[in-house]
Amino acid sequence: MRILIVEDDDRIAKPLAEYLRSQHHIVDITSDGNEGWEWAQSGLHELILLDLMLPELDGITLCQRLRAASSNALILMLTARDTTTDKIIGLDAGADDYLVKPFDLKELAARIRALARRSPETRPPILICGNLQLDPATNQITYAGNLLSLTPKEYMILEYFLRNPNQVVSRSAILDKLWKIDQSSGEKTVKTHITNLRNKLRAAGSSEDLIENIYGIGYRFCDS
Repeated sequence: MRILIVEDDDRIAKPLAEYLRSQHHIVDITSDGNEGWEWAQSGLHELILLDLMLPELDGITLCQRLRAASSNALILMLTARDTTTDKIIGLDAGADDYLVKPFDLKELAARIRALARRSPETRPPILICGNLQLDPATNQITYAGNLLSLTPKEYMILEYFLRNPNQVVSRSAILDKLWKIDQSSGEKTVKTHITNLRNKLRAAGSSEDLIENIYGIGYRFCDS
């Protein structure tokens, strides 16, 4: 599952991100509500861990804005406020669950698993292209039943392609979508990740190159 953490306290955000990555989740972090809104609009995140008290844009307002924009991301609100009224306000704003700080990481992991087991109507759909399947809820990718072991960036690139089949995308567009602004990465980095991704798809049994080079422009993921 790809998770967005919107939390302005690094003492919470960084250990939380490290733990979630150890659980094989893809994690992005931002420290204010406005940037959280920008990240969330990408539609790449299945779950948002949202602090209640944020600079620029508070968590309640951000949650309401996301629901008004028809975001179907699961929202788990994190807050130091432990009152029934605050919980009701958070849930009424559109949050799916509510966790009070300080919390146990194992409890958080259990709540995330429970959210991921929601009904098919709210569970993120499995992305399928022929023999290739990507399950955003479990982060599992298989080709003809063979499990692929991808790095976080390879996973993100493949998911991006699966969500945009037959569209020509440039390396710069992939950088803008999947790399944070403060990361020192260039188009050669994208090329390297895609080469590695192609090799892993072939090793899993793919007899065709699903990622087509479009000379001078970028790539196109072919779904047929």
